[in-house]
Amino acid sequence: MSKESRRAARLARESRRAAGAGRPTTPGGASGEGASGGGSAGEGSSSLTGGSRRPGASTAPARAGRRERVRPHRQASFLERYRTLIVTVVGVAVVAIAVGWVFLGATAPAYACTNIFDPSPTPTVSPGSSTRLGFVEEDMGRSHIVSVPQQYLYCPPASGTHYNQTGLGPIQPRVYPPDSKMGPQNWVHNLEHGAIVVLYRHDSPGATTAGQGAFKTFYDTFPASPICKVPPRTLSPVIAPFDQMPHMYAALVWDRVLYFDTWDPDLVLRFYNTEAERLDANGALVAPIEDVTGCAARLASSAPSAGPSGSVVPAPSGSAVPSAAAGSPAASPEPSPAAS
Repeated sequence: MSKESRRAARLARESRRAAGAGRPTTPGGASGEGASGGGSAGEGSSSLTGGSRRPGASTAPARAGRRERVRPHRQASFLERYRTLIVTVVGVAVVAIAVGWVFLGATAPAYACTNIFDPSPTPTVSPGSSTRLGFVEEDMGRSHIVSVPQQYLYCPPASGTHYNQTGLGPIQPRVYPPDSKMGPQNWVHNLEHGAIVVLYRHDSPGATTAGQGAFKTFYDTFPASPICKVPPRTLSPVIAPFDQMPHMYAALVWDRVLYFDTWDPDLVLRFYNTEAERLDANGALVAPIEDVTGCAARLASSAPSAGPSGSVVPAPSGSAVPSAAAGSPAASPEPSPAAS
């Protein structure tokens, strides 16, 4: 064979090889050219292993799928299983506690009594007697930190812890009806300022329509205070229901209690005039215990002063300082031991 013939045969083989490299293989693994009988087995094999493989491609067979690892089942905790139920129960409990707290606060008594103040019977006091009306009750302080219920050593209390807040104490003087909820924690502050408080039991005639009318008459005709001239119905009188006492009625000023079983407005007014405001032997104000009207200062400024030789300089015209000789409460002696 000539040189030209060999060259033509070689070019033909290279051409067929190049064409076979891009032809898809048959299911039997031979190239398209081999299947048609046009090429050798070696050429077909070359097309499978070399000509069509991408550079860097793996020769390992492709996996059918990754096997998943079986994980053990985790059981839900108690809180996770019953979370909704627990939240519901807790919510209902909180609401029930809140409602119960409000209910107890609304129905619980506002005050409590350790002892009922019950001294020996009040002695009969004639109009001209110098014996002081009522009985001295142990002072229980005058704190403004009220607890619920507020505990009092003695009832009815003529002193003790009370409110210091508008609308709660001191309270507006008036006739409070039998269904009133005003108690000692409210009106004790009136006593501290020099007022008189009249109490009546629910089973007394004072709780009837007629009794309430008698109280209203007393209220409407109540005078100014005897020494400090506090206008009527500014602090006094407070007339309110109260059951924790041994008699039908009681009249109270600070630290002093007057009991009676028949309504007697003249006796109550006398008790007020002699005990709500008092002066000592020197003419200084000793009651009320809290002087909110500036009465003590007015009395001091109007009191007579001693001159250089010890003579008394008269007080300015128009001033009025009660005189002990004229029957001032300062001249009234303390009651006998049996009455105090």
